[in-house]
Amino acid sequence: MAGTPRTLRAMNDRAALDLLLEHGQLSRTRIGKLTGLSKPTASQLLARLEAAGLVLAGGTTEGRPGPNAQLYEVNPAAAHAAGLDVTPERVLAAVADITGRTVGSYELPTPGRRTGTPVVQQVTDALDGAAKAAGLARADVHRLVIGTPGAFDPNTGRLRYASHLPGWHTPALLDEIAAALPMPVEYENDVNLVAVAEQRLGAARGHEDFVLLWNEGGLGAALVLGGRLHRGWTGGAGEVGFLPVPGTPLVRQVTKANSGGYQELAGSQAIPRLARELGVDDIPSGPYAEVAAALVARAAHSEDPAHQQLLETYATRLATGLASLVSVLDPELVVLSGASLTAGGEPLRSLVQSELEELAAARPHLVVGDVSEQPVLRGALESALAATRDEVFDTSR
Repeated sequence: MAGTPRTLRAMNDRAALDLLLEHGQLSRTRIGKLTGLSKPTASQLLARLEAAGLVLAGGTTEGRPGPNAQLYEVNPAAAHAAGLDVTPERVLAAVADITGRTVGSYELPTPGRRTGTPVVQQVTDALDGAAKAAGLARADVHRLVIGTPGAFDPNTGRLRYASHLPGWHTPALLDEIAAALPMPVEYENDVNLVAVAEQRLGAARGHEDFVLLWNEGGLGAALVLGGRLHRGWTGGAGEVGFLPVPGTPLVRQVTKANSGGYQELAGSQAIPRLARELGVDDIPSGPYAEVAAALVARAAHSEDPAHQQLLETYATRLATGLASLVSVLDPELVVLSGASLTAGGEPLRSLVQSELEELAAARPHLVVGDVSEQPVLRGALESALAATRDEVFDTSR
């Protein structure tokens, strides 16, 4: 049926909607030029989209040379999507309108809830909180994407690689969440969602093959090959914290320990220990991920020999594990993300790049991630929005 009038109209409609999402308000003439459509065809297209509730007539080109022209924009209220970022300590939730603007957010603390609020209620409470903040009801949300550590095994439906996430391992959990919510729900590994955010909004835009290395609460990676996330047979692709590496004893029973060689060598919990060994003074207290980020940030901007040695040793440890990844995958790009990596900025990136060039034959370019504010949640929203737009913007039906 490709090439039928209905199909061609739908293709033109989607092209126009994507342009409006990218550029914001556009005139009929500008849409015609960008799409190659004639003025009458562009006018018919906009009238059709306005009647469908997908486009709004906004302001005019007042103040610009020539006659005033009507401007059009995507109707933000055409649909809403939601994302959740789940950790053992809290659930972050946000709702975005179809343009991608966050219109409501909510944080549900879950400290020590091993026998407390059931997971299904945590999910619905967090979603309802974000929807309420947006002035919406649960039923107004078109789609939800939930990001968690580990991954739900597509063969069994059970969460793997995240024994530290209480309550999320029951066999019927996904069915229970689906029964409690009126919209489609998708699940994704948290680091994979960071890669989605970087690919659509950040340092990996325009790249089809890249690795994202994440170091915050845990050490993990996301693999994007041919423009698509590679998840693996059980969803565990990128669980590099379990990778055996030189410089640390072999960790056995890794799933019970929820750790492995690379995690022990270069994970956030290793940084305060390394700092003490090197004689770094004034090690702050607090959660180890926050302490690690503070130490790395200080070391990246200090001329003190102990701090410099800390940064250099950390860079070598990071490059040790990365060498295995890039030797197998040969990616175009490696994105460094998570507070324990981004805190080091350019000084750490440069050191890791130099070390990696000595340890691996592949020569990927290393960059620091651009999406720094709640990247897991942003990736969840971007993933939910992509599917929502495909459904809502389909005018061929």
